[in-house]
Amino acid sequence: MVPGAGSSSVRPRFTFVAQNANRFIQPAGKQSLERTMTKVVAISGSIRMEKSDTAMLMEPFLEGVKEAGASAELFYVKRLNIQSCMGDFHCWDTKPGECILSDDMQLLYPKLRSADILVLATPVYIPLPSEMQNFLNRLCPLIEPILEKRGGRTRARFHENVKIRKIVLVSASGWWEKDNFGTVLRIAEEIAKDANVEFAGAILRPHAFVMNENKEKAKIIMNALKQAGFQLVKEGKIADDLLETISQPLISEEEFRRRSNDAYRKIKNKQTLNRDA
Repeated sequence: MVPGAGSSSVRPRFTFVAQNANRFIQPAGKQSLERTMTKVVAISGSIRMEKSDTAMLMEPFLEGVKEAGASAELFYVKRLNIQSCMGDFHCWDTKPGECILSDDMQLLYPKLRSADILVLATPVYIPLPSEMQNFLNRLCPLIEPILEKRGGRTRARFHENVKIRKIVLVSASGWWEKDNFGTVLRIAEEIAKDANVEFAGAILRPHAFVMNENKEKAKIIMNALKQAGFQLVKEGKIADDLLETISQPLISEEEFRRRSNDAYRKIKNKQTLNRDA
């Protein structure tokens, strides 16, 4: 038995389409609608899960996805039992497409194979939370190693039974500038290129925690996030002006650094006083 199978820990946090045994026992019209409905699967690497800045971005984004008529499921890798990849390439060299590890990825693989859009949601660490990196490494069974040169690089592609055609990044960062997302953005773009699918956009929110202080701009950003989810499903991409609205500065760079440095110095001074006491 797969560890965690049937437990509440592996159920999606955010589900718009009911998952049950009688799913296809519906009138013919509803069957047709379900088959054509765009399916979005979102994987969040946030360690703080629902309490995180990443979750703050994902909630309105997935609401927009729903309003556009798509189904959406959100999984937190922190809640899942996902082991580290063994690196033996069993999924390529022995049984193509099959992972030898029995853990909660075995529950995710069918959902990933049937998804039309994969959303990678993560905060910026150095560069990623470890659980998110484990998940990304375990995507290997979905990749078919029939190699070709594309854009000057050796690339592969998804197996034919993987429906994913677009990958989107949603990321939150504590630092001020968008350049801080550089490494995380390159990782997401490289995964799309290696799988031969479209990278459909990056929703980036620098100094995300400041949204809690500026309610007026936060409302504008949350509305833009909802529009972005809607637009992704309806048009297959997210407009640059929406992405810029989501990423807009909420505080000056100088003020951000001053406040951050002052807060750190207070912590350091307190530590020094406690040590000397």
